[in-house]
Amino acid sequence: MGWDAWVTIAVIAGTIAVLTRDLASPPLVVFGSTVLLLVLGVIDAGQAFSGFSNPAPITVAALYVLARAVEVSGAMSPVVDTMMGGKGDTGAGGATSRRRLARIVGPTAAGSAVLNNTPIVAAIAPMILDWCNRRGQSASAYLMPLSFAAILGGVVTAIGTSTNLVVSGQLQAAGLDAIGMFEITRVGLPIAVVGVLLLVALAPVLLPDRRGTRDDLVDTMREFSFSMRVLPNGPLDGVSLQRGGLRNLQGVYCMQIERGDRVIAPVDPDETLDGGDVLTFVGAVDQIIDLQRNRGLDSTEVHHLDGLDGRAQSFFEAVVGSGSPLVGATLKDVGFRARYDAGVLGIHRQGHRVEGKLGQIPLRVGDTLLVLGHNSFRRRYRETGDFLLIAPLAGSSPARTRKAPLVGLITVLLVAVAGAGLLPILEASLVAAFALVAFKVLTFREARDAVDLNVVVVIAAAFGLAEAITTTGLAETLAGLLVGAFAPLGVVGALLGVLVATAVLTEMVTNNAAAALMFPIAISTAQASGSNPRAFAIAVAVAASASFLTPIGYQTNTMVYGLGGYRFTDYVRLGLPITVAVLAVALAVIPVGWPL
Repeated sequence: MGWDAWVTIAVIAGTIAVLTRDLASPPLVVFGSTVLLLVLGVIDAGQAFSGFSNPAPITVAALYVLARAVEVSGAMSPVVDTMMGGKGDTGAGGATSRRRLARIVGPTAAGSAVLNNTPIVAAIAPMILDWCNRRGQSASAYLMPLSFAAILGGVVTAIGTSTNLVVSGQLQAAGLDAIGMFEITRVGLPIAVVGVLLLVALAPVLLPDRRGTRDDLVDTMREFSFSMRVLPNGPLDGVSLQRGGLRNLQGVYCMQIERGDRVIAPVDPDETLDGGDVLTFVGAVDQIIDLQRNRGLDSTEVHHLDGLDGRAQSFFEAVVGSGSPLVGATLKDVGFRARYDAGVLGIHRQGHRVEGKLGQIPLRVGDTLLVLGHNSFRRRYRETGDFLLIAPLAGSSPARTRKAPLVGLITVLLVAVAGAGLLPILEASLVAAFALVAFKVLTFREARDAVDLNVVVVIAAAFGLAEAITTTGLAETLAGLLVGAFAPLGVVGALLGVLVATAVLTEMVTNNAAAALMFPIAISTAQASGSNPRAFAIAVAVAASASFLTPIGYQTNTMVYGLGGYRFTDYVRLGLPITVAVLAVALAVIPVGWPL
């Protein structure tokens, strides 16, 4: 290998390391790595930015618009109660729970076959949370299977997930035909069916009953500590707790008084307050907010709640995504209160509430914030990319159901036109997106905001990394090693090696980056083994979507991580048998559908 191949190895290794440790957002890392290879002379400008002229990122952007239209039109809303068993279902009983799970994962997988799975989970997860909340059930039994079902459904058609479109775009860039709308269905449908059946059979057994963020919020509201300082020379200075009206507050009581180095606890109602005393109250959040209006007290600790008007506020669960500016920062660093006009009451991480001063805790990908903000918080910030998902605790706002039939018709026409080959997937998707705006299902701003630019940039920039792997001869070298390692198993062994390598990589980086990085290696492996390159490309598409082992390998897994109160090991517990099944089915079916 030449110097350029070694430089490429170093850059890609650094990219994987940074992405794995969440040190920076994926679009910044992948785009930055591509630019670095350009500056170092490994690739030229045309190769570095070839992804931005490829159909894949544009198609993904158009499909995000369609998914948003489905969400806002309420096209999925009528089926959610049916999924959960109807309004008369109390939610009791093990057999009933398994049937209900089947009603969730089956339609979710079907819907994900034609819509991007991330918006589907973003739309359905809050509805499941509301349903479980109304019936006093834990949502952990349903949210991880919901995410897994959306991933499984994504491999059924070419537009089911952005990963399929990335591989399709790379096939076109390599001079081969793009993946047809239903071409991948040959392997995707068996995978989805087997995966859904396993979810229904195994999830009730393998998934423990976890406390989600909503249960945590109930505790937080019931017992939430809050410190206030008595203003010197203020109306409470020199006044007893009783006379100051701080003893008989509804739902709130004074737990202790800090006076210099002295702690007074329990507190006598006749205890005289001194200016500078720090009072610690425990009680309901809304009452504590009212307490802040007392002119004799000043907040000492939770400054990000100052000034909130409880009458215009609602509670939300907000999931921190990998591309969020909140990752690695504290609430104080980002000025959360001023930036979002909201306060954080708790941080949920790996199945537990994080203890300590909230303003000083560095946030991580997958953290779920318990937010008290203005009623418009979800509408204002769900498209910024700062949060993967924002779920209101009081239920979702009404959808524009009048447009639901139109959205359904446009979706069906898109699938039919692209499936019949009347228009390529890119053109059909763009026509559908423009039609949704033209018929006023979405405004132009809503359509623009629906596009996840983080995903689009990662896809486009990853093409530059793939070019470097190909042009430097690195792909050919790695393919030779892969073929040699699986030589005793022949061509099928080489296919197995690609499947396993891609599945491992997708748990470390984003699914789209994994597909882009593995594609040139897979094609070179096919050439080295004298096999069908298309079969190996399909293997990359399938395995790059098989992210079931961690909450960070796939966006939908991250979205439900905190909401379900899951721990990291919960994903391995349920995800490992699903992953093995997906790879086994792929290894059995791909040589039949695309003869090696």
